[in-house]
Amino acid sequence: MGFGSPLHWIVLVLVVVLLFGGGRISGLMGDVAKGIKSFKKGLADDEDETAASAKPAQRIEQRPVAAGEQTATRDEQKLDS
Repeated sequence: MGFGSPLHWIVLVLVVVLLFGGGRISGLMGDVAKGIKSFKKGLADDEDETAASAKPAQRIEQRPVAAGEQTATRDEQKLDS
């Protein structure tokens, strides 16, 4: 007396179809499919954002500092501290 026999499954499916109707079941499956599709789209968007943010930053080249500018920079550092 378990749910292993095919007769029990047929009766169960008939009861479910009678209670919910064929239209509701297909509508429910359509909603599930839309949910899965939007989930996959969200994952693809996250991967694109991750790939864009993983690009290395551009390196800023340091230019040689002239002697006059170097003393001005030191004076500014002294004022800040």
